[in-house]
Amino acid sequence: MSLFLASGLLDAIVRNWALISIFATLLVLVVVPLLILNKYVKICLNILRDTEPPLLMRQFGFSPMDGEDKDFFAPDGVRLRATLYEADPDAGPPKGLILFAPEFKSSRGTAARYCRPLWQAGYDILSFDFRGQGDAASEEGYQPRQWASDREVGDLMAAIALAENYLRKRGRPIEIGLFGISRGACACLLAAEKSSSVKAVITDGAFSSDCTLEHFLKRWANIFARVRIIADSHPPEFWRFLRWWVFLKAERKFQCKFPSVRKALMRMTPRPILFIHGGRDSYIPVDQSRLLYAQSAQPRYLWIVPGAKHNQSVVVEPDAYALHTVDFFNRYLNGETDRNNLYSGDLLGEIARSERAFHHISAGQEDADADVDEAVESLVS
Repeated sequence: MSLFLASGLLDAIVRNWALISIFATLLVLVVVPLLILNKYVKICLNILRDTEPPLLMRQFGFSPMDGEDKDFFAPDGVRLRATLYEADPDAGPPKGLILFAPEFKSSRGTAARYCRPLWQAGYDILSFDFRGQGDAASEEGYQPRQWASDREVGDLMAAIALAENYLRKRGRPIEIGLFGISRGACACLLAAEKSSSVKAVITDGAFSSDCTLEHFLKRWANIFARVRIIADSHPPEFWRFLRWWVFLKAERKFQCKFPSVRKALMRMTPRPILFIHGGRDSYIPVDQSRLLYAQSAQPRYLWIVPGAKHNQSVVVEPDAYALHTVDFFNRYLNGETDRNNLYSGDLLGEIARSERAFHHISAGQEDADADVDEAVESLVS
């Protein structure tokens, strides 16, 4: 009986060898990769859940500024807190209003670290606490992370509305400059795409969550993958699909969205943007700001600070930092036309040449207007 069954099974295999081959091929090409991906996804969710950037201590080395505290509310009703630092009266009439978005796990008071030269130059500074930070209320069930989510974007949109109302009551032009650090920088770019009152943006340590996640996925895969040749031989499409799957799982698990800064820049109405990044940033690769710079429309600027680590450019080059930030907003928020301004006159061509020199995303690429797909390709190669 068993011999008859074995003979019948062998006969069935011989007659259906093509179908069995297709099934086996699908098993190898689909099921096995899905099992590998599912294992990666479980590990990689920890990157979004627990990975924290360096220097998450309270920032020292700067004197606090005195301002007026204001409570306001996010679109979903979470109470936030802001501080308004009205411009130094010795600087004359206010030149404009700059909304400051602090880095992850920092509070609105750190505006003094980055914005004091702007305040001294005659700008009103409005700084605020994102939900779950500083004196802002927390949202039940939501844990803030170093990745900018739709919650931080909503918080910043509410702060923009607060700034607009402040300017409107004083009969001043509804024009705002955004200045953000790390996660705050990401939120600034995402919010700028949605707000026409934002006239100019400065970012320090900005990144796009999708491409940065790819960077971490590749780095962590070499640690967790037991078969090194498998981890090293994945094509770029694998990493792009993996990041999509990780974000899909994370958004369902954490009940929030993680929008892409890179895609927001593609949709954004052109406006001046200055990207600042530390040349020795070991947490957010400097190629992240290069990528975002490549994606942005003119006028755009990229200043890479040699020797500076994550969020430390202001410490490494304090005088140059003050010059860049003040001159940028003088030119693009206040409308200054002084030829001595770093961002106007003959200096503009020199800056543009410097940008192109920095912008070597792939070997032999010297065009500052390189296609963003090539930039993304280099980040995952």
